[in-house]
Amino acid sequence: MNDIIWRIERFEELSVKQLYEILKIRQEVFIVEQTCYYLDADGADEKALHLWAEKEGNVLAYCRVFAPRVKYAESSIGRVLTHPKYRNLRLGKTLMKIALQIIRTRFKTDRVRISAQDYLLAFYTALGFESTGISYLEDDISHTEMIRK
Repeated sequence: MNDIIWRIERFEELSVKQLYEILKIRQEVFIVEQTCYYLDADGADEKALHLWAEKEGNVLAYCRVFAPRVKYAESSIGRVLTHPKYRNLRLGKTLMKIALQIIRTRFKTDRVRISAQDYLLAFYTALGFESTGISYLEDDISHTEMIRK
């Protein structure tokens, strides 16, 4: 794990290669693996901080981080993923902890709202998120809105 590099970039700082690798893994996980057909390039990338773990140019784990009042009144984290080949490294927890630290240091808040796929509710609960009681289907996948105060 020593050769894993963690990166955080604004959209305009991403190289074409980095953006390509990010979009590629998002499509692999959210569209192909989850058999969910939706427009991943949703216009929000330009407003996000992009956080990812990289090894030899490959994206191993990734998420988008948003300032308050971009997606919700609170800060938010989305498009959270770990590359299928690297899930055994348990990078998701580290990814989320770094994302929460970024929110605390850059946006001076601990309030974070997410839209969690239901099969990951225990994962997010262990990180301090609580269900808002709002559950819904998004692209035929059960989600629950969660908040961390």
